[in-house]
Amino acid sequence: MTARPRREEKRRFRRAAGVNVLGNAAKIVAEGAAGLAFGSVALLADAAHSVADLVASGVVFVWGGARYDGADAEHPHGHQRIEPLTALFVGAVVALLGLNLLWSSIEGIRFGTDVRFSRLLLVALAFALVDMYVLYWYTMRVNAELGSTALSALAVDCLNDIYTTVAAVIGVFGVFFDLPILDPIAGGIVSLLVVYQGVEIGRENVTYLVGAAPPAGDRDRITASLRDHPEVVGVHDLRVFYDGTDLEVEVHVEVNGEMTLRRAHDIETELVTRLRGLEDVGDVHVHLDPSGVGEWKEADDDPTDGGPIDGDPADGGPIDGD
Repeated sequence: MTARPRREEKRRFRRAAGVNVLGNAAKIVAEGAAGLAFGSVALLADAAHSVADLVASGVVFVWGGARYDGADAEHPHGHQRIEPLTALFVGAVVALLGLNLLWSSIEGIRFGTDVRFSRLLLVALAFALVDMYVLYWYTMRVNAELGSTALSALAVDCLNDIYTTVAAVIGVFGVFFDLPILDPIAGGIVSLLVVYQGVEIGRENVTYLVGAAPPAGDRDRITASLRDHPEVVGVHDLRVFYDGTDLEVEVHVEVNGEMTLRRAHDIETELVTRLRGLEDVGDVHVHLDPSGVGEWKEADDDPTDGGPIDGDPADGGPIDGD
């Protein structure tokens, strides 16, 4: 990716994160003011939820865009891991807030709540619902092209806010119909979902941070792209793993050993360019072997263990396409 598209994507990323900051701040003001005025625990809890959301979106705004910065002396592989790190923070915040909401709900069920009904409570909740839905829709729309895990985490958080606000609505209507117990019950159910989604965000981004292997489909499309080159005889010792949200590829490719060094260099360049053109692929390292040498590991034929994917019949290895 050239510097100009990177700058444009970073600008769009930061704008989306900034809109999340403003959206959460507006929700806090509306719900917090109404909750304090009429003693609504449901609104205050939902506003408190958004305080942490504000912090999370602020972290993404400040640090999340670093993934669009190029490599430098201190980060020779770029800044791809910054984004899943910020998304992991968002996931942790979501999970902790869900646990806090669950505790508050349990306390409300045990000891009851003290709230006065007012239509302004419903006005504040209606504003919060519209605010979070618009924020969710906007963030998902921007992220459809950016594919940012950090923005995806913020969008999930907006969805969580819609759920918790719906719970607050149920609680306020419970007060109106003289059933205040509905508030903590609804809050407890929703809090479990919030915890689950926070854990899922964290689990996904830990996968990116520890350099785990991608799904088998990603290996298959990389192998197919290599085999499609007319000069490639075999492919072995393929390793594909996450470097941040990008895929890093290391592979040995067999070619005719009688070709000139210049031609071998050209083929390597073509293969690297071809793989870097695939979606989500970042760094690529290709090692060319003369066909028939049989450098692949003989432990087994499982490609996830570095064994042969295809080879040359002269060494007894499996033939490409077998």
